[in-house]
Amino acid sequence: MIRLHNLKPRPGAKHRVKRLGIGESSGHGKTSGKGHKGQKARSGGSIRLGFEGGQMPLIRRLPKRGFNNAAFHKNYAIINLDALKSFDAGTVINEEMLRESKLIRGNVVGLKVLGNGELKHALAIEAHKVSASARAKIEGAGGSVTLRESRRPDGPRFVKEAKPAPRTAAAKKTPAAKKKAPAKKTAAKKKSKS
Repeated sequence: MIRLHNLKPRPGAKHRVKRLGIGESSGHGKTSGKGHKGQKARSGGSIRLGFEGGQMPLIRRLPKRGFNNAAFHKNYAIINLDALKSFDAGTVINEEMLRESKLIRGNVVGLKVLGNGELKHALAIEAHKVSASARAKIEGAGGSVTLRESRRPDGPRFVKEAKPAPRTAAAKKTPAAKKKAPAKKTAAKKKSKS
């Protein structure tokens, strides 16, 4: 019967540690099991998992399928306050104006203003995102910040637009516009005319 005083590991689970470099007659001396020269013989020399000697690795050769959130990632054009110093006081700064000035480029969903640098004159900034430090510096210089709504990024090809909700049975029965029947003349009106 197993008790605390007679617990021991299973046979073969424990073995003597291989001692390396203790003389050539030991069987593990000289190169200590690392062979002769080469990357794997050096101290600290190792090959990362999946490396195939420069050949295109298997993980990159296989096709990628399935859902991936990276397709829905929103990229914003980043601009710091020190890049806006060259504009005159009272200028309205927005994404379209910065694209014309060649300060931002590429496919982005909006403009984000960061607070690196100082602003000495008032600017009216229209952006989709503004950091807290940038807002404080803009408003401290007498400027204003207007937040716009971010554009929807272009999703992957397999994303379809949502279909409108189907009409209910009651809605299908009722016609869109009923024709109004002409009102019948009452007998009293006929008598009054005669």
